[in-house]
Amino acid sequence: MPAWSAKPLREVPLVAEEESGDPDWYPLQYHLGLTAFGANAYAASAAGDQLLERHTETDSKQEELYVVVVGSALFVLDGEEVRAEAPFVVAVGDPSVAREERALEAGTLLIALGERRELFESSWPRHYFEGVPRA
Repeated sequence: MPAWSAKPLREVPLVAEEESGDPDWYPLQYHLGLTAFGANAYAASAAGDQLLERHTETDSKQEELYVVVVGSALFVLDGEEVRAEAPFVVAVGDPSVAREERALEAGTLLIALGERRELFESSWPRHYFEGVPRA
């Protein structure tokens, strides 16, 4: 992996579509050679497109962070619906939570980040977060 990489998202090669209606899948982690966490971007061509199929991360034990950066999406988290209009973040700390995401409008762009559930030690001094409540 080079020391760093920078490029427009449109220049990241897409994973080949398996079925008609699949979102554009940008394999960020794979393409950029990242090894510390998973990272993917998904873009919907049309409203109603499934961005991510229903799944859990029970086997991988991953926590995931989803960031809607363009458009809007409907998340279903253990049966509960959350409408997410950009900019919007959804954190799933429990790997057993069933989750799926669907675009509510064409062009919706979702970034997904994930890694095994382990204690992360921030390099930022704790005093920066003293007034920040936990969700």
